[in-house]
Amino acid sequence: MSEHLLTKDQASAAFSAAQPPVLTVTAGAGDRITFETDDLAYAQMEEFGDLARVTATINPVTGPVFVQGAEPGDVLAVTIHDIALAEQGWSVSIPGAGALAARMGPDFFVRRIPVVDGRAQLTSTLDCAVAPMIGCLGLAPADRDGSTVMPTLPTGGNMDLTDAGPGTTVYLPVQVPGALLSVGDIHAVMARGESSFVAIEIAGRATVSVDVVKGRSIRGPQLDTGTEYVCVGLGDPVQESITMAYESLFSVLVDERGWDPHDAYVVMSALAPTELGGPTGSVDPDPLHPFRAVGAVTLARIAKDVLEAGARR
Repeated sequence: MSEHLLTKDQASAAFSAAQPPVLTVTAGAGDRITFETDDLAYAQMEEFGDLARVTATINPVTGPVFVQGAEPGDVLAVTIHDIALAEQGWSVSIPGAGALAARMGPDFFVRRIPVVDGRAQLTSTLDCAVAPMIGCLGLAPADRDGSTVMPTLPTGGNMDLTDAGPGTTVYLPVQVPGALLSVGDIHAVMARGESSFVAIEIAGRATVSVDVVKGRSIRGPQLDTGTEYVCVGLGDPVQESITMAYESLFSVLVDERGWDPHDAYVVMSALAPTELGGPTGSVDPDPLHPFRAVGAVTLARIAKDVLEAGARR
């Protein structure tokens, strides 16, 4: 097992098959890969108060990493081991972005958020425990470049899922040789759904390991948090994303775990909720309104003890 550090100067502005890999590792070797991430864009937003003057990439992703043994049709398993945070994060209101854009108005709002002893100082009187997570985690798509802002693609991207924290394994479908994994956009803490399109953004270092699952096919990202199994659905309109999420979870139960289909149907109706995921949409946004999501990201969940209890014996 080896340890590798990829620094923030090894970042790019897209998940791209044309981007040369900065590191090659072997699937399943246990190598620990640490991705350093950058928050320069938010510092420039504070400095300039004008998105047109921001030259830094929003959500740069460090990488990509070429995984030997990963081929199109495989699934890459990315296990998140640790996320180390900087001492200060950012809360930002970007004009026109997020569910509260109309209430926040046309001006930039930027607040520095100190992070001390595992707590984020949100206001002068209120702090909270940090819950580090990775916002951008994905592979290179075969037919396009993947945005680090939106949309979320079957190969991942700017998913903004609170579940993508230490202890979670993220499963992604491989579309190009070597998978080409990139990571960025660390958050100190984020409410599910990310109302403002910007959480408590922060620089940091995320450490992961990778493996390849042969003979498994998935339609989009899936996550094993240790306590829950989560399937990501993508679609426009939102009902399509709900259907994809439920169908993907049904496939995990029936096709992979050997559940009786009728048992799976009954149990999912009782114990498998859905919720909207991150705010990034599932198809390309209107170029005139690049921060307005089109389509939806939906998550279907089931507790791991339920998942394991119903498997065919």
